[in-house]
Amino acid sequence: MDARPLDHVGIAVRSLDESLPLFESITGGKGYGREVVEQQGVEVVFLGTGDGRLELLAPTREDSGVAKFLAKRGPGMHHLCYRVPSVQEELDRYRAQGAQLIDEQPRPGAAGHMVAFIHPKSTGGVLVELLELAAGH
Repeated sequence: MDARPLDHVGIAVRSLDESLPLFESITGGKGYGREVVEQQGVEVVFLGTGDGRLELLAPTREDSGVAKFLAKRGPGMHHLCYRVPSVQEELDRYRAQGAQLIDEQPRPGAAGHMVAFIHPKSTGGVLVELLELAAGH
């Protein structure tokens, strides 16, 4: 099995407009790729380059996973995201190992990438996102 690079660390925030200046100050870079991901009920923006970027996530509706996370835990680290060649193959592998999945099938994420999440109950309490890069990235 090949190593899976850390693509980004997701940080849940209540407001991108309020949080972005702080994280730009911390990282020394400007936010980019800001977009709403309707299916997940979030607005996201990225900071940094290469492996280990930051993704700030703010809820766009109260029933989103990020809104529920914020209500329960407050702002902070939401997930770790690993880049994989095929999200579907990884889901099949984790399912065969008995892992609890949040997503049974890949779904669209930010920037047109396909994503899926593994439940924290199967990963030592950490929400893990799998990301398959969109063609041309």
